[in-house]
Amino acid sequence: MPFRKSSTRPSGNDPPASDLRPHISGVSPAAAIPGGDFQIRGTGLASNGLAAGERPHVRFGNTPAHIVVGSDSYVIARVPAGSSNGELSLGAEPESGVTWPCLVGVRIAEGLHPVSNPVVDHAGNIFVTFSGPAGQKTPVSVYKIDASLTTKPLVTDILNATGLALDREETLYVSSRNDGVVYQVSPTGGTSPYVEGMGVATGMVFDQEGNLFVGDRSGTVFKISRQRQIYVFATLEPSLAAYHLAFGPDDYLYVTGPTTSSFDSVARISRDGHVERFYRGLGRPQGLAFDVQGNLYVAASLGGRRGIVRISPEAHAELFLSGPSIVGVAFTPSKSLLVATNESTMSRGPDGSLYGVNLGIQGRPVH
Repeated sequence: MPFRKSSTRPSGNDPPASDLRPHISGVSPAAAIPGGDFQIRGTGLASNGLAAGERPHVRFGNTPAHIVVGSDSYVIARVPAGSSNGELSLGAEPESGVTWPCLVGVRIAEGLHPVSNPVVDHAGNIFVTFSGPAGQKTPVSVYKIDASLTTKPLVTDILNATGLALDREETLYVSSRNDGVVYQVSPTGGTSPYVEGMGVATGMVFDQEGNLFVGDRSGTVFKISRQRQIYVFATLEPSLAAYHLAFGPDDYLYVTGPTTSSFDSVARISRDGHVERFYRGLGRPQGLAFDVQGNLYVAASLGGRRGIVRISPEAHAELFLSGPSIVGVAFTPSKSLLVATNESTMSRGPDGSLYGVNLGIQGRPVH
């Protein structure tokens, strides 16, 4: 991807590079969350104020970063826990180093277990799941995070809550991968079955006409009309985890679903159910969202680097945000990007977080 340019350039009368402070010519990608990496390019990155063989010093605010790769012209710095939006500084001492503005996500909720995209209503309320291990009941199924970033339980009686969707009236719907039921949720958290028999029901999305599309990860995308008539809309290769769905500005339904391949695709489906490949070359693609310019943001890895990949309408891909264990993305009305992570381990069990990144990018409405 193109790097952002430094605001200063050495002139022909400048002293030798060894006498200068470090010079940063670019930082990539555009953003990261803690655990993600920034690639720094420039000159004198590992010389000013450092002993021979010593690695460069990088800080995010006052917090030192772990240096993955360090040389005089190229550094990979890992964002430490607790970092937030601000400046990246490089140099042995702050007064002798240089700074670069960077975008680092702020954790706004933890102790979650999302397995797909969060959803956001027009008032800025965020809904995210605690899905839990297969077949295991959890105390809370869905949390609501209000505009003041206060997290409260909303739904408590759905087993393995998976996909979330809001209709035009901003009624919340939740799929269960355990029983194949899509539930309708009241403002107070009460649930009632909306449609049944959706197989291993995962991702969901509404179209502009109010039809609900549900991904059964065993190989089917269902279409449910407003009268709750069920149709098989398309068939796809089964997914190991989940289908994730989003409508693009071209009115195609875009679908991801990680398989056994390390070179997975983003599929798109026409209104008549014809399936074609939009982009191929992602590792474990999951949650996805569009901005108003038609760019697609996918939680995936690209070229071995994990995070959020931005794919243009012409299918050009770049790593846009770096970070581990990302499963879901969503835009907020305030032009921020929500990043949902799922860091489950065998020892700790489910342990996910939700981050907000102030990008200033307008998301495409999803309902």
